[in-house]
Amino acid sequence: MLAGLWGAAAWSLWQSAVPGDLTLPSVQLTGVPPETLERADRYERFFRIEFVAAELVLLAVLIAYAKWGIRYARESAAGRIGTGMLLGMIGLALVWLSQVPFRLAEVWWDRRYDQTDSGYVETLFANWFELGAEFLFICLALVIVMAIAGRFPRRWWLGAAPVFVGLAFLFGFVYPYLTPTDRLERADLQAAGREYAAKQGIDPVPLRVEDVTDFTSAPNAYAVGFGPSKRIVFWNTLLDGSFTDDEVKTVLAHEVAHHSSNHLFEGVAWYALFALPGAWLIARVTRRRGGMANPAAVPLSLLVLVVLDLLSLPVYNVISRQMEREADWKALETTRAPEPAKSLFREFTIQSLNDPDPPTWSYVLFDSHPSVEQRIAMAEAWERRAAK
Repeated sequence: MLAGLWGAAAWSLWQSAVPGDLTLPSVQLTGVPPETLERADRYERFFRIEFVAAELVLLAVLIAYAKWGIRYARESAAGRIGTGMLLGMIGLALVWLSQVPFRLAEVWWDRRYDQTDSGYVETLFANWFELGAEFLFICLALVIVMAIAGRFPRRWWLGAAPVFVGLAFLFGFVYPYLTPTDRLERADLQAAGREYAAKQGIDPVPLRVEDVTDFTSAPNAYAVGFGPSKRIVFWNTLLDGSFTDDEVKTVLAHEVAHHSSNHLFEGVAWYALFALPGAWLIARVTRRRGGMANPAAVPLSLLVLVVLDLLSLPVYNVISRQMEREADWKALETTRAPEPAKSLFREFTIQSLNDPDPPTWSYVLFDSHPSVEQRIAMAEAWERRAAK
């Protein structure tokens, strides 16, 4: 029964505006110098290796903490939930510290490939406010779990999973207010935003700009928020003249499509579908430590959480790519301009050093967006359909 309901919900969320019979043509990437393609391959190859190394170190640290952290639970006199909070904070600090060398390596590599000119220490603490908010979010979730587990030791996961989903929604609502942005003052983009929103059947979405020049030269934009916090944020690197107005408007139509397709709500809904079995598995594994009501289970639960996150990464990437394809398609339907879309994706390869055709294993594990070649192929497919 539950499996059937889960499958029906997943099927409903998977539905897309992209025609089911759409076939992407084979395309040859043109307009990008061969040396740029080689440079993009070298650039992204480093991050693939670095990701694997960082996760192995993280797992080793958390395995050690799960084994030895229990002694702090026995020695602390802060009370059950207080001790659990302390162990949780120590674990999160260890997670952050274990990743510092790799974050510094990323900055070094980005500097080498002219993707940033920011300093090492500056980059580490660039998003300290957002990091603090995530820290509080996790600690709050831990307090709630331990409180529920204290009342319902074997069934706490049934009550905690909806709480996780509620907190995820709350974080998605608050997140836009944590990032300093300014109103986008370009009248042409404001007018285009209103036009595209009307075409896609939603109210106009506020347009903001974020200054990221101190940290990166890569171009980007993103849709974020729910209700009154809903907005589209452009990185100022996308608006520095490197892209044509039509290319920027293609990005705008794509981000409007994320909102009109309710992708942010769908993201929380997908999280809800995985939260319940995930919480059940944590409950099963931590039972040998006395369950989540016992502070001794906290270090082990952090390890299980990271393992689940790694195992679910390919699944979340499949879901994300489905949403990105739908946003690309709706952007083409809105602008009816495939050529700016093609040139935009080619320019991403040149400026952001995106590998246009990554190895299959890398694509499955790491890529949250379709490849550059796939996105150009979709623009070609749309153009052929429109010509019929």
